[in-house]
Amino acid sequence: MSTAPKKNAPPKNAPAKEVGSAPLFDRVTLIGIGLIGSSLSHAMRRAGLAGHIAGHARSERTRAKALELGLVQSIHDDPASAVRDADLVIICSPVGSYAEIGAAIRDHLKPGAILSDVGSVKQAVIRDLGPNLPDGVHLVPGHPIAGTEHSGPESGFATLFDGRWCILTPPPGTDAAAVEKMIRFWQACGSQVEVMEAGHHDKTLAITSHLPHLIAYTIVGTVADLEEATKSEVIKFSASGFRDFTRIAASDPVMWRDVFLNNRDAVLEMLGRFAEDLTALQRAIRWGEGDKLEALFTRTRAIRRGIIDAKQA
Repeated sequence: MSTAPKKNAPPKNAPAKEVGSAPLFDRVTLIGIGLIGSSLSHAMRRAGLAGHIAGHARSERTRAKALELGLVQSIHDDPASAVRDADLVIICSPVGSYAEIGAAIRDHLKPGAILSDVGSVKQAVIRDLGPNLPDGVHLVPGHPIAGTEHSGPESGFATLFDGRWCILTPPPGTDAAAVEKMIRFWQACGSQVEVMEAGHHDKTLAITSHLPHLIAYTIVGTVADLEEATKSEVIKFSASGFRDFTRIAASDPVMWRDVFLNNRDAVLEMLGRFAEDLTALQRAIRWGEGDKLEALFTRTRAIRRGIIDAKQA
């Protein structure tokens, strides 16, 4: 079942297009319309990338809000009807839902369609979506490294991906034209694009994204377990470092549960290395080894400068 605005009205704030120009995709389907899905809608409309944007969300409230905000031109209460006739399908839901979604949509994807996603883990995506895809459907997993702690269709904005990296991890043998089209898509959304092997992506993101989130959840969880009087003072006198941790720890709990469960090997490897480094730091503090502390802090400042120079901060 689908719902569409009256008279097939265009989405709000749709960009003006040059006369004679054609969208990159005639029909794009977004499965999930949270922060990333809604931001993709804004970015696609800004760049005129889709002739029609269809959407699917489980929640009736989300479906109604997506229509109200003009994020989609049609909304569907089941994924199968949402993907029919779509040239591009992007799954924007937690990674743990992919197997169920893949089973629901695979018989309804048209030949030549591209199936992609925005998940933070990529080997699991290939595992859950790759098997039994119809002939002629191209799987090009993607991961835009962008986000905020907010969620829901109201949280999206067109500039979320501007200047940020999007990593594509097509399986070996993927159609080169489909990969090139997704590179063009993400570049038009404002991103820089890198293509890499899925396992390398998962190990890299385990240290740059997944472990920091795990640490943030742990530190904020420690505060939650403090005595009430101490907890209130921590909240009242929070320094910028702790405030940054609380921002990260406010991220979507379902999404991050699925990330850790589906990238467990890489996360556990990086967590083990971190634990070893933490033990060495504990020893340096215990024994007053100021030279070791200063050397570490000097090295870490250089990393920060590199991130700033790369315009990723």
